[in-house]
Amino acid sequence: MKIKNILIAGPYESDFHPYLKQLEHYNLRFKATDTISQEDMNWADTYVGFVPNESFEPSKFKWVHTFNAGVNNYLAISGWDHTLLTRTISDFGEKMSEYCLSYILADLQYHSQFEAQQKAKVWSIKTPRSLKDQIITILGTGEIGQKIAEVFSTFGATVNGISKSGQDKAYFHQISNIENAHTILEHSNYIISTLPLTQDTEKLLNQHHFDYLNNGYFINVGRGKVVDTDHLLDALNEGKLRHVVLDVFESEPLTENSELWEREDVTMTPHISALTNIDDAISCFCSTLKKLENNESVSNQVDFNKGY
Repeated sequence: MKIKNILIAGPYESDFHPYLKQLEHYNLRFKATDTISQEDMNWADTYVGFVPNESFEPSKFKWVHTFNAGVNNYLAISGWDHTLLTRTISDFGEKMSEYCLSYILADLQYHSQFEAQQKAKVWSIKTPRSLKDQIITILGTGEIGQKIAEVFSTFGATVNGISKSGQDKAYFHQISNIENAHTILEHSNYIISTLPLTQDTEKLLNQHHFDYLNNGYFINVGRGKVVDTDHLLDALNEGKLRHVVLDVFESEPLTENSELWEREDVTMTPHISALTNIDDAISCFCSTLKKLENNESVSNQVDFNKGY
């Protein structure tokens, strides 16, 4: 693929300075996303940015690269028949692994209980549990899910997976397809969702799946709309879940009137489990550009049938 004119959406001109030498053969145009004009889009054969601009038309470009790992904002726009879409692949798996590990270890070690005892000046011994005795279930066994599985299996935990295909992957004890998810969910101590948002996964995690849990601990680092929030709250009320950690939500930012804010059995973070580092994003873009210029295949190409 021959690339000449690259339109970069967002305030990233200074961030690109260390990469200008390797991009010297290309025409770069930096524009704030909300100031991109039709002339800009007619000029460019490549669009780069976190989000599409208001009048974005995929058909105007040979190639579109998003700085995000997720591509929902782009897939919501039609017209991709002749345009390549790639996404950023970085150390998201490592970041999400650390995020999930921190909360599960805190739970196993009774951090919140001991903090409460300290405030109340109570000396009461409670024996911490071991990670190697736990069954961890990961929904989504792609690159991120596999990295999380690798980390937890290193500690000796039994790691099971649930995916669309049910195909075996490294670091998983066993993997089930979605249709037979109950065979794994009913034996899970901790459940982690890394699922992307597609037509097949929207509100996939609902009462049907929560009913198989027994006092489970759920973490969502994938996409908020994969979970039916009303059914999640029902599962907490009914004891199917004892605690949930949510980094993503059906609507972001979360509205002030959401019941989630008030619950002690819900821990929330504002979509920070794997923030995109702009240097990593630009590096991924440059690497992808080089491969495309050399007519090499790229591993970060979006599969429109899968939605990621």
